[in-house]
Amino acid sequence: MGLFKKRKYIRITPSQPETEETRQPKPFVPDGSWEKCPSCHKPLHKKELGQERTCQHCGYGFRIGAKQRLALIVDEGSFESWDTEIAFKNPINFPDYEKKVTAAKEMTGLEEAVLTGKATIDSQEVVIGIMDSRFIMGSMSSIVGEKITRAFERAQELKLPIIMFTASGGARMQEGIMSLMQMAKISGAVKRHSEAGLFYMTVLTDPTTGGVTASFAMQGDIIIAEPQTMIGFAGRRVIEQTIRQKLPDDFQKAEFLLEKGFIDKIVPRQELREVLSLLLTMHQRSECDD
Repeated sequence: MGLFKKRKYIRITPSQPETEETRQPKPFVPDGSWEKCPSCHKPLHKKELGQERTCQHCGYGFRIGAKQRLALIVDEGSFESWDTEIAFKNPINFPDYEKKVTAAKEMTGLEEAVLTGKATIDSQEVVIGIMDSRFIMGSMSSIVGEKITRAFERAQELKLPIIMFTASGGARMQEGIMSLMQMAKISGAVKRHSEAGLFYMTVLTDPTTGGVTASFAMQGDIIIAEPQTMIGFAGRRVIEQTIRQKLPDDFQKAEFLLEKGFIDKIVPRQELREVLSLLLTMHQRSECDD
């Protein structure tokens, strides 16, 4: 019966053994050559990021260290670092806190989460402070608060404008209430600097959150942000649970805050030095007119 008829097998010709002449080179991709943009999630070759490390698709500025940012902004060789030897303290005796700080120092090459000092931008003198999110998420410790306060006080003494680059997760939990007290301390220094008729600019970089946002980050005469920067106080999930509403997808992004009037301008990292120089020039001219 045809139903039980045996079918012929398909013959497969075995492939020839691979030799040196026939072997095809396999593609080689070095490790670490590609990165994914945290904002638009598109893959980027490291060479595409350039020195400024910005996404070519959405303009997001990758997080960079304080020294790297300093090199992009100020005149070469003009930076004079301030207050690098403030002694470490563990005000509430938090377990293993000193080990964590020591590890952060070794990893970043910084003494704390902010770098402060005096420099020039296109030959214009300015006091500058740059927070580094790699140092315990740029959290605000007693030393961070002291360094920023001293920067404002010296800027007032020298009659200089000040620029603060913020990048922080907020107060440092290992210091408890001592960290939160820095908000009032720095705000007082900002007010005295302002009353002296001096200029203060803030540049909000990703991320700027918590007590830093609730104090000096939003107290600048002019507030600038980089594209796609996350800016806020409490976390998105906490807010949604509190108000029991779904927040917009772009909530706490720089573009959303610009639309609502919380910041003055969004400036791509490639243009930041030029814009800061222009604003400093305008400020100096207004002082001369007065």
